[in-house]
Amino acid sequence: MKTSKTDGRRNAAPRLRAEADAYVWEAGAARLLAVRKVASLPLHLLKGIDSARETLMENTRRFADGLPANNALLWGARGMGKSSLVKALHTEVNRKRKDRLVLVEVHREEIASLPLLLRRLRGEKRRFLLFCDDLSFDKDDTSYKSLKAALEGGIEGRPANVLFYATSNRRHLMPRDMMENERSTAINPSEAVEEKISLSDRFGLWLGFHNCDQGEYLSMVESYAGHFGLELAREELHRKALAWAAGRGARSGRVAWQFTQDLAGELGKKLEP
Repeated sequence: MKTSKTDGRRNAAPRLRAEADAYVWEAGAARLLAVRKVASLPLHLLKGIDSARETLMENTRRFADGLPANNALLWGARGMGKSSLVKALHTEVNRKRKDRLVLVEVHREEIASLPLLLRRLRGEKRRFLLFCDDLSFDKDDTSYKSLKAALEGGIEGRPANVLFYATSNRRHLMPRDMMENERSTAINPSEAVEEKISLSDRFGLWLGFHNCDQGEYLSMVESYAGHFGLELAREELHRKALAWAAGRGARSGRVAWQFTQDLAGELGKKLEP
């Protein structure tokens, strides 16, 4: 049975209108929901991650310029700016760019739909950075297979206009006790977890994020306070920031930002870019 050109056009996925620089993928409706403004911080405010920032910036710029680039896994300590870095780089790369890079957020629960999304984007002219925050897999979760196929693209290959960034607290995207359990119960322990561990090998870039020390934490606080015009004596700022961190039992970029929001409220200031 022959298919007319008209039928082919009717069955094809509709092209995206160049209306937004960011979208959220909604797998249930098989659609991309436009995001008018990405919630991102200026890149220079992200402290204590200089090496990761420079590496990921170069990789992102190459991709935006149409050059080869690697999928990236940002892993490590909670609250150290992994997702903030991805969003800030997207904003920075687009600052003076005519052909703008498009950021697409893919929720962890939608990973199994990645092949559908890739088919949706393959025919687009723009370049797309897919982003999944807090990615990990638990026991009996088989959706990682869809991610593996998406990262390498199966027989079609990954679309040249698509790159994938993910953040995770786990280097191998699965809990250590799960890996050890499968090794101990398998007939061939070395092969039992090879398929799941190999998932992280699909990422050309592994960027580690580690807990910050007190000096780095205070540097983050000072950077936020200076940028947003929160006027407070340096000694008092440090005292309040350290007390805030002690109350949460942690020092991180997230804790520094939460303290900044509390301080701004106390001083009656709005946090405007």
